Amino acid sequence: MDRERQALERAFGHALAHLRALESRPVAATATVEELRRALGRPFPESGTPAAQVVDDLVADASRGLTGTQSGRFFSWVIGGGLPSAMAADWLTTAWDQNAGIHAASPAASVAEEVAGGWLKELFGLPPEASFAFVTGAQMAHATCLAAARHAVLERRGWDVERQGLCGAPRVRVLASADRHGSVDRALRLLGLGTGCLELLAVDEGGRVQRPVLAEALSRSGDPAIVVLQAGELNAAAFDPFEELAPAARAAGAWVHVDGAFGLWARVSAAHAHQVRGVELADSWTTDAHKVLNVPYDSGLAFVRDAAAHRASMALSTSYLPAGAGRDELDWNPEFSRRARAFPIYAALRELGREGLAALVERLCRHAQALAARLGALPGAELVATHGFNQALVRFLAPGPAATEGDHDRRTDAVIAAVNASGEALFGGVTWRGRRAMRISVCNWRTSEADLDRAVAAARRALAST
Repeated sequence: MDRERQALERAFGHALAHLRALESRPVAATATVEELRRALGRPFPESGTPAAQVVDDLVADASRGLTGTQSGRFFSWVIGGGLPSAMAADWLTTAWDQNAGIHAASPAASVAEEVAGGWLKELFGLPPEASFAFVTGAQMAHATCLAAARHAVLERRGWDVERQGLCGAPRVRVLASADRHGSVDRALRLLGLGTGCLELLAVDEGGRVQRPVLAEALSRSGDPAIVVLQAGELNAAAFDPFEELAPAARAAGAWVHVDGAFGLWARVSAAHAHQVRGVELADSWTTDAHKVLNVPYDSGLAFVRDAAAHRASMALSTSYLPAGAGRDELDWNPEFSRRARAFPIYAALRELGREGLAALVERLCRHAQALAARLGALPGAELVATHGFNQALVRFLAPGPAATEGDHDRRTDAVIAAVNASGEALFGGVTWRGRRAMRISVCNWRTSEADLDRAVAAARRALAST
């Protein structure tokens, strides 16, 4: 017990020190790959090391290679921080070490997932009959939902894909936005459908699929079809018009899946719910709690209207597994043994409540829009795109009348690199509509007005020096 206490107390102390230093430490990692390999790449020991010493060494060796994803000045990707209750529940989840694969292995884990899943359906306004799964992230949430979709659209054609596989099956078409996230493509690969089944839907200037485009695509073939729509495109947070598209697609016999990795959370805010109007008309939905809800990683969420199709695509039973008195999680997700990932989500939802969650969404969006406007107003900068949510794009222009698009691309990348090297903030770059831009993503509950001030000041200095 002393060994456990010493190791855990050391970890607790290091964790608090890390969180307390967020304001002063660089947001970007400062160690090179070579330095980390030298620090962590110790010879494999012949004898063991005291647990507390292992914890101390790990912190010393890894700390300079950590990015400040818990910092309020991390704007590079859609990554939230960790709410206090969620971090604490995550620690307890590790200490409890439950296998949340079946109810019998951990009744508390099963019921916490059941309750949290019900709360989330209520918050998102999804059909009460919808099933749900807690998975690792949006990638596996897509795989889960699209597996249910594959089952349903092929079952309608008399094909049992779980038994017969895909060889000889009717061809499945997947109609998806040209601006879709790459995790959709990978889910199709994992499911054996392949990216060759994709048919890309053109988007308008705002990044949205319009009804005539979808209608024309659906009319090209009578093959089984899955339509993938977006609640929050990755770069500018465009939202498809679900109220128009979902009924049209379902009337044509297509399954409608929504990628709502971060945008589905608009549903909980009165100020932003209009952006996802009609999203409840779809057949499946994915989101990720590590983004807007600010829980630790390993917190993807999948929801499926047709619970029978969902369960048929995932369920497993063997003679050595006891019949649970409650919900067996393995019947709804691709994993067998799994972490009890519902506890941190349950804790975060209780900590925030409906009002706190709405306020968090609105604060993140307000900060994102303010940061985008302030950066875009700097001399030599321009605001490229935003849709009023938590994402935006800004571009930095090379001086001189003879500057080319290539010059603007290079300066944009140079400014991003300079800001990141300063340690004051961390941004990412992207090629959007053929041009380089800085991605602004505000997803951390810690982000403050002071964080925005520091980021803007760092960008101003970077512009002056590049």
